[in-house]
Amino acid sequence: MTETTRYREIEVAGRPREMGRQLGDAARDEVRSFCEVALERLSQTMQVDSDQAKNLAERCQPFAETYSPDSIEELQGIAEAADVPFWKMMLLQIRNQFTAEPDSGCTSLSLPANAKRGAIVAQNWDNDPALDPFTIVLTRRPLGKPALMNLTQVGLIAYVGFNEAGIGACLNSLPAPSRPLGVPHYFTLRELYEASTLDEAVNAIQRAARAIPANIMLTTPEGPANLEVFIDDVRVLRPAETSWITHTNHCLHPDFCEYNEQFPELIGSHPRKARIDTLLSAGTNDFSVEEIKTALRDHQGYPRSICRHDNDDESTGFWKTVFSVIIEPAQKRMHVSRGTPCNSPYEIYQL
Repeated sequence: MTETTRYREIEVAGRPREMGRQLGDAARDEVRSFCEVALERLSQTMQVDSDQAKNLAERCQPFAETYSPDSIEELQGIAEAADVPFWKMMLLQIRNQFTAEPDSGCTSLSLPANAKRGAIVAQNWDNDPALDPFTIVLTRRPLGKPALMNLTQVGLIAYVGFNEAGIGACLNSLPAPSRPLGVPHYFTLRELYEASTLDEAVNAIQRAARAIPANIMLTTPEGPANLEVFIDDVRVLRPAETSWITHTNHCLHPDFCEYNEQFPELIGSHPRKARIDTLLSAGTNDFSVEEIKTALRDHQGYPRSICRHDNDDESTGFWKTVFSVIIEPAQKRMHVSRGTPCNSPYEIYQL
Protein backbone atom coordinates (compact mmCIF):
# COMPACT_ATOMS: atom_id res chain seq x y z
CA MET A 1 0.00 0.00 0.00
CA THR A 2 1.15 3.53 -0.72
CA GLU A 3 1.26 6.07 2.09
CA THR A 4 -0.50 8.71 -0.01
CA THR A 5 -3.02 8.67 -2.82
CA ARG A 6 -1.10 11.39 -4.67
CA TYR A 7 2.10 11.06 -6.62
CA ARG A 8 4.94 13.45 -5.98
CA GLU A 9 4.75 16.56 -8.20
CA ILE A 10 7.83 18.22 -9.70
CA GLU A 11 8.02 21.20 -12.05
CA VAL A 12 11.03 22.22 -14.16
CA ALA A 13 11.55 25.00 -16.69
CA GLY A 14 14.14 26.47 -19.05
CA ARG A 15 16.55 25.04 -21.58
CA PRO A 16 16.95 21.26 -21.88
CA ARG A 17 20.05 20.82 -19.70
CA GLU A 18 18.69 23.25 -17.12
CA MET A 19 15.44 21.27 -16.85
CA GLY A 20 17.43 18.06 -16.50
CA ARG A 21 19.55 19.48 -13.70
CA GLN A 22 16.47 20.74 -11.88
CA LEU A 23 14.88 17.29 -12.06
CA GLY A 24 18.10 15.54 -11.04
CA ASP A 25 18.43 17.83 -8.03
CA ALA A 26 14.79 17.34 -7.01
CA ALA A 27 14.70 13.55 -7.40
CA ARG A 28 18.32 12.42 -7.00
CA ASP A 29 17.53 9.39 -4.83
CA GLU A 30 14.66 8.22 -7.05
CA VAL A 31 16.78 8.52 -10.21
CA ARG A 32 19.61 6.51 -8.70
CA SER A 33 17.28 3.83 -7.35
CA PHE A 34 15.37 3.50 -10.62
CA CYS A 35 18.64 2.99 -12.51
CA GLU A 36 19.65 0.21 -10.14
CA VAL A 37 16.22 -1.46 -10.23
CA ALA A 38 16.32 -1.39 -14.05
CA LEU A 39 19.68 -3.17 -14.01
CA GLU A 40 18.51 -5.70 -11.43
CA ARG A 41 15.38 -6.56 -13.42
CA LEU A 42 17.38 -7.07 -16.62
CA SER A 43 19.76 -9.35 -14.77
CA GLN A 44 16.94 -11.36 -13.16
CA THR A 45 14.60 -11.66 -16.14
CA MET A 46 16.92 -11.50 -19.17
CA GLN A 47 20.32 -12.51 -17.74
CA VAL A 48 21.71 -9.18 -19.01
CA ASP A 49 24.75 -7.98 -17.06
CA SER A 50 25.86 -4.36 -16.63
CA ASP A 51 28.43 -4.58 -19.44
CA GLN A 52 25.79 -5.76 -21.91
CA ALA A 53 23.37 -3.10 -20.71
CA LYS A 54 25.99 -0.36 -21.05
CA ASN A 55 26.91 -1.57 -24.54
CA LEU A 56 23.37 -1.40 -25.91
CA ALA A 57 22.68 1.94 -24.20
CA GLU A 58 25.78 3.47 -25.78
CA ARG A 59 25.00 1.99 -29.20
CA CYS A 60 21.50 3.51 -29.14
CA GLN A 61 22.70 6.96 -28.09
CA PRO A 62 23.67 8.10 -31.63
CA PHE A 63 20.18 7.21 -32.93
CA ALA A 64 18.58 9.25 -30.15
CA GLU A 65 21.00 12.16 -30.47
CA THR A 66 20.37 12.50 -34.20
CA TYR A 67 16.62 12.33 -33.68
CA SER A 68 16.26 14.63 -30.63
CA PRO A 69 19.42 16.40 -29.42
CA ASP A 70 17.38 18.41 -26.91
CA SER A 71 16.23 15.20 -25.21
CA ILE A 72 19.83 14.01 -24.92
CA GLU A 73 20.76 17.38 -23.39
CA GLU A 74 18.02 17.04 -20.79
CA LEU A 75 19.10 13.52 -19.85
CA GLN A 76 22.69 14.73 -19.52
CA GLY A 77 21.47 17.36 -17.08
CA ILE A 78 19.69 14.71 -15.00
CA ALA A 79 22.80 12.51 -14.99
CA GLU A 80 25.01 15.41 -13.86
CA ALA A 81 22.71 16.50 -11.04
CA ALA A 82 21.93 12.98 -9.83
CA ASP A 83 25.58 11.93 -10.21
CA VAL A 84 24.93 8.82 -12.29
CA PRO A 85 26.76 7.71 -15.47
CA PHE A 86 24.98 8.90 -18.60
CA TRP A 87 24.68 5.37 -19.99
CA LYS A 88 22.41 4.51 -17.06
CA MET A 89 20.07 7.33 -18.07
CA MET A 90 20.03 5.89 -21.58
CA LEU A 91 19.39 2.44 -20.13
CA LEU A 92 16.12 3.67 -18.62
CA GLN A 93 15.03 4.67 -22.13
CA ILE A 94 16.10 1.44 -23.89
CA ARG A 95 15.56 -1.32 -21.33
CA ASN A 96 12.53 -2.64 -23.27
CA GLN A 97 14.77 -3.15 -26.33
CA PHE A 98 16.48 -6.22 -24.87
CA THR A 99 13.51 -8.42 -25.69
CA ALA A 100 10.54 -8.63 -28.00
CA GLU A 101 8.32 -9.26 -24.98
CA PRO A 102 6.03 -6.29 -24.17
CA ASP A 103 6.63 -4.47 -20.92
CA SER A 104 3.04 -3.66 -20.00
CA GLY A 105 -0.57 -4.23 -20.86
CA CYS A 106 -3.20 -1.49 -20.91
CA THR A 107 -6.77 -0.62 -21.82
CA SER A 108 -7.11 2.81 -23.43
CA LEU A 109 -9.82 4.97 -24.96
CA SER A 110 -10.30 8.36 -26.56
CA LEU A 111 -13.57 10.27 -26.68
CA PRO A 112 -14.49 13.58 -28.36
CA ALA A 113 -15.78 16.58 -26.44
CA ASN A 114 -19.46 16.59 -25.53
CA ALA A 115 -21.95 18.68 -23.58
CA LYS A 116 -20.63 17.42 -20.22
CA ARG A 117 -16.86 17.71 -20.72
CA GLY A 118 -14.01 18.32 -23.12
CA ALA A 119 -12.20 15.68 -25.16
CA ILE A 120 -10.65 12.85 -23.15
CA VAL A 121 -7.96 10.22 -23.52
CA ALA A 122 -7.75 7.66 -20.72
CA GLN A 123 -6.29 4.32 -19.75
CA ASN A 124 -5.56 1.75 -17.07
CA TRP A 125 -1.80 1.12 -16.96
CA ASP A 126 -1.10 -2.51 -16.10
CA ASN A 127 2.47 -3.15 -15.06
CA ASP A 128 4.81 -4.06 -12.20
CA PRO A 129 3.72 -2.34 -8.95
CA ALA A 130 7.42 -2.12 -8.00
CA LEU A 131 7.56 0.94 -10.28
CA ASP A 132 5.28 2.95 -7.99
CA PRO A 133 8.08 4.52 -5.87
CA PHE A 134 9.65 5.97 -9.02
CA THR A 135 6.43 7.36 -10.49
CA ILE A 136 5.88 11.12 -10.40
CA VAL A 137 3.75 13.80 -12.05
CA LEU A 138 6.23 15.98 -13.90
CA THR A 139 5.50 19.38 -15.43
CA ARG A 140 8.02 20.68 -17.93
CA ARG A 141 8.00 24.24 -19.26
CA PRO A 142 10.67 24.14 -21.99
CA LEU A 143 11.84 27.42 -23.44
CA GLY A 144 10.09 28.12 -26.74
CA LYS A 145 8.05 24.89 -26.73
CA PRO A 146 4.63 23.83 -25.37
CA ALA A 147 4.44 23.08 -21.66
CA LEU A 148 3.63 19.45 -20.89
CA MET A 149 2.59 17.33 -17.94
CA ASN A 150 3.57 13.64 -17.73
CA LEU A 151 2.66 10.81 -15.41
CA THR A 152 6.00 9.04 -15.63
CA GLN A 153 8.78 7.13 -13.95
CA VAL A 154 11.46 9.61 -12.97
CA GLY A 155 14.30 9.70 -15.50
CA LEU A 156 12.18 8.79 -18.55
CA ILE A 157 12.25 11.52 -21.18
CA ALA A 158 8.46 11.26 -21.65
CA TYR A 159 5.45 9.12 -20.84
CA VAL A 160 1.65 9.36 -20.45
CA GLY A 161 0.33 12.92 -20.44
CA PHE A 162 -0.57 15.99 -22.46
CA ASN A 163 0.70 19.33 -23.72
CA GLU A 164 -0.86 22.76 -23.59
CA ALA A 165 -1.53 22.62 -27.36
CA GLY A 166 -4.27 20.03 -26.89
CA ILE A 167 -2.39 16.78 -27.55
CA GLY A 168 -2.96 14.02 -24.98
CA ALA A 169 -1.39 10.56 -25.15
CA CYS A 170 -1.81 7.16 -23.48
CA LEU A 171 0.35 4.11 -24.23
CA ASN A 172 -0.21 0.40 -24.85
CA SER A 173 2.32 -2.32 -25.54
CA LEU A 174 1.81 -3.81 -29.02
CA PRO A 175 3.22 -7.30 -29.64
CA ALA A 176 4.90 -7.10 -33.06
CA PRO A 177 8.42 -7.34 -34.52
CA SER A 178 11.17 -5.29 -32.86
CA ARG A 179 14.93 -4.75 -33.18
CA PRO A 180 17.61 -4.01 -30.57
CA LEU A 181 18.93 -0.77 -32.09
CA GLY A 182 17.06 2.42 -32.93
CA VAL A 183 15.46 5.54 -31.50
CA PRO A 184 14.03 4.67 -28.06
CA HIS A 185 10.24 4.75 -27.79
CA TYR A 186 10.26 7.46 -25.10
CA PHE A 187 12.15 9.88 -27.35
CA THR A 188 9.43 9.70 -30.00
CA LEU A 189 6.84 10.41 -27.33
CA ARG A 190 8.71 13.52 -26.25
CA GLU A 191 8.73 14.83 -29.80
CA LEU A 192 5.00 14.09 -30.06
CA TYR A 193 4.39 16.48 -27.16
CA GLU A 194 5.88 19.28 -29.26
CA ALA A 195 3.07 18.82 -31.80
CA SER A 196 -0.13 20.85 -32.00
CA THR A 197 -1.99 18.83 -34.67
CA LEU A 198 -2.56 15.17 -35.49
CA ASP A 199 -0.40 15.41 -38.62
CA GLU A 200 2.49 16.86 -36.61
CA ALA A 201 2.11 14.11 -34.01
CA VAL A 202 2.22 11.40 -36.69
CA ASN A 203 5.23 13.03 -38.35
CA ALA A 204 7.09 13.11 -35.02
CA ILE A 205 6.77 9.32 -34.83
CA GLN A 206 7.32 8.56 -38.51
CA ARG A 207 10.65 10.35 -38.78
CA ALA A 208 12.29 8.13 -36.14
CA ALA A 209 14.26 4.97 -36.92
CA ARG A 210 12.33 3.08 -34.26
CA ALA A 211 13.44 0.04 -32.28
CA ILE A 212 10.17 -1.32 -30.85
CA PRO A 213 6.45 -1.33 -31.68
CA ALA A 214 3.94 0.50 -29.53
CA ASN A 215 0.40 1.79 -29.51
CA ILE A 216 -0.33 5.45 -28.83
CA MET A 217 -3.90 6.52 -28.06
CA LEU A 218 -4.42 10.23 -28.70
CA THR A 219 -6.78 13.07 -28.23
CA THR A 220 -6.01 15.89 -30.67
CA PRO A 221 -7.59 19.16 -31.87
CA GLU A 222 -8.87 17.07 -34.80
CA GLY A 223 -10.52 14.52 -32.49
CA PRO A 224 -9.71 10.99 -31.25
CA ALA A 225 -6.98 9.01 -33.01
CA ASN A 226 -4.90 5.92 -32.39
CA LEU A 227 -1.41 5.25 -33.74
CA GLU A 228 -0.31 1.66 -34.20
CA VAL A 229 3.44 2.18 -34.37
CA PHE A 230 5.58 -0.53 -35.95
CA ILE A 231 9.32 -0.37 -36.49
CA ASP A 232 8.94 0.61 -40.17
CA ASP A 233 5.36 1.85 -40.39
CA VAL A 234 2.77 3.93 -38.57
CA ARG A 235 -0.96 3.35 -39.07
CA VAL A 236 -3.56 5.89 -37.94
CA LEU A 237 -6.92 4.61 -36.73
CA ARG A 238 -9.84 7.04 -36.43
CA PRO A 239 -13.38 6.45 -35.11
CA ALA A 240 -15.58 4.77 -37.69
CA GLU A 241 -18.94 3.46 -36.51
CA THR A 242 -18.69 5.27 -33.17
CA SER A 243 -17.47 8.72 -32.12
CA TRP A 244 -14.85 7.13 -29.83
CA ILE A 245 -11.98 4.68 -30.23
CA THR A 246 -10.49 2.02 -27.92
CA HIS A 247 -7.40 -0.17 -27.88
CA THR A 248 -5.80 -2.87 -25.75
CA ASN A 249 -2.73 -4.93 -26.74
CA HIS A 250 -3.30 -6.43 -30.16
CA CYS A 251 -3.19 -5.03 -33.69
CA LEU A 252 -6.39 -3.60 -35.15
CA HIS A 253 -5.27 -2.19 -38.49
CA PRO A 254 -5.98 -4.77 -41.20
CA ASP A 255 -2.47 -4.37 -42.64
CA PHE A 256 -0.97 -5.80 -39.45
CA CYS A 257 -3.55 -8.14 -37.91
CA GLU A 258 -1.30 -11.02 -39.02
CA TYR A 259 0.94 -10.17 -36.06
CA ASN A 260 -1.85 -11.25 -33.72
CA GLU A 261 -1.24 -14.83 -34.86
CA GLN A 262 2.55 -14.58 -34.52
CA PHE A 263 2.69 -13.18 -30.96
CA PRO A 264 0.98 -14.47 -27.80
CA GLU A 265 -2.04 -12.51 -26.64
CA LEU A 266 -1.01 -10.11 -23.89
CA ILE A 267 -2.97 -10.56 -20.62
CA GLY A 268 -6.39 -11.09 -22.17
CA SER A 269 -6.17 -8.31 -24.73
CA HIS A 270 -9.12 -9.43 -26.88
CA PRO A 271 -11.60 -9.86 -23.98
CA ARG A 272 -10.61 -6.48 -22.52
CA LYS A 273 -11.13 -4.78 -25.90
CA ALA A 274 -14.56 -6.39 -26.26
CA ARG A 275 -15.52 -5.40 -22.73
CA ILE A 276 -14.52 -1.71 -22.95
CA ASP A 277 -16.37 -1.47 -26.27
CA THR A 278 -19.47 -3.00 -24.68
CA LEU A 279 -19.34 -0.56 -21.77
CA LEU A 280 -19.01 2.46 -24.04
CA SER A 281 -21.69 1.19 -26.44
CA ALA A 282 -24.11 0.81 -23.54
CA GLY A 283 -23.84 4.51 -22.77
CA THR A 284 -24.33 7.63 -24.82
CA ASN A 285 -22.00 10.11 -26.45
CA ASP A 286 -22.46 12.21 -23.30
CA PHE A 287 -20.27 9.96 -21.12
CA SER A 288 -19.14 11.99 -18.11
CA VAL A 289 -15.77 11.74 -16.36
CA GLU A 290 -17.46 9.85 -13.53
CA GLU A 291 -18.93 7.34 -15.98
CA ILE A 292 -15.51 6.81 -17.54
CA LYS A 293 -14.11 6.12 -14.07
CA THR A 294 -16.81 3.48 -13.60
CA ALA A 295 -15.82 1.80 -16.88
CA LEU A 296 -12.16 1.74 -15.85
CA ARG A 297 -13.12 0.11 -12.54
CA ASP A 298 -14.87 -2.77 -14.34
CA HIS A 299 -14.15 -6.28 -13.03
CA GLN A 300 -15.75 -8.59 -15.58
CA GLY A 301 -13.26 -11.44 -16.05
CA TYR A 302 -11.65 -10.70 -12.66
CA PRO A 303 -8.74 -10.83 -11.97
CA ARG A 304 -7.78 -10.47 -15.67
CA SER A 305 -10.21 -7.60 -16.11
CA ILE A 306 -10.04 -3.98 -17.27
CA CYS A 307 -9.25 -3.15 -13.64
CA ARG A 308 -6.51 -5.75 -13.32
CA HIS A 309 -5.47 -7.54 -10.14
CA ASP A 310 -2.78 -10.04 -9.10
CA ASN A 311 -3.41 -13.57 -10.35
CA ASP A 312 -1.77 -16.96 -10.80
CA ASP A 313 -0.35 -16.46 -14.31
CA GLU A 314 3.31 -17.54 -14.14
CA SER A 315 4.65 -14.80 -16.41
CA THR A 316 2.39 -11.78 -15.85
CA GLY A 317 0.37 -12.60 -12.74
CA PHE A 318 2.22 -9.97 -10.72
CA TRP A 319 1.08 -7.24 -13.13
CA LYS A 320 -1.82 -5.16 -11.90
CA THR A 321 -3.35 -1.79 -12.68
CA VAL A 322 -0.61 0.39 -11.21
CA PHE A 323 -2.46 3.59 -12.08
CA SER A 324 -5.54 4.75 -13.95
CA VAL A 325 -5.52 8.10 -15.72
CA ILE A 326 -8.12 10.31 -17.40
CA ILE A 327 -6.63 13.23 -19.32
CA GLU A 328 -8.51 16.42 -20.26
CA PRO A 329 -6.07 18.54 -22.32
CA ALA A 330 -8.48 21.43 -22.88
CA GLN A 331 -8.88 21.76 -19.11
CA LYS A 332 -5.12 21.15 -18.66
CA ARG A 333 -5.66 18.46 -16.05
CA MET A 334 -5.38 14.75 -15.32
CA HIS A 335 -7.41 12.55 -12.98
CA VAL A 336 -5.10 9.84 -11.61
CA SER A 337 -5.64 6.88 -9.27
CA ARG A 338 -2.48 5.71 -7.57
CA GLY A 339 -3.21 2.00 -7.64
CA THR A 340 -6.24 0.11 -8.89
CA PRO A 341 -9.11 2.58 -9.47
CA CYS A 342 -11.52 0.31 -7.59
CA ASN A 343 -9.50 0.85 -4.39
CA SER A 344 -7.87 4.26 -4.90
CA PRO A 345 -9.46 7.68 -5.45
CA TYR A 346 -8.79 9.73 -8.57
CA GLU A 347 -6.71 12.79 -7.66
CA ILE A 348 -6.60 15.88 -9.91
CA TYR A 349 -3.31 17.29 -11.23
CA GLN A 350 -3.51 20.71 -12.90
CA LEU A 351 -1.04 22.19 -15.36
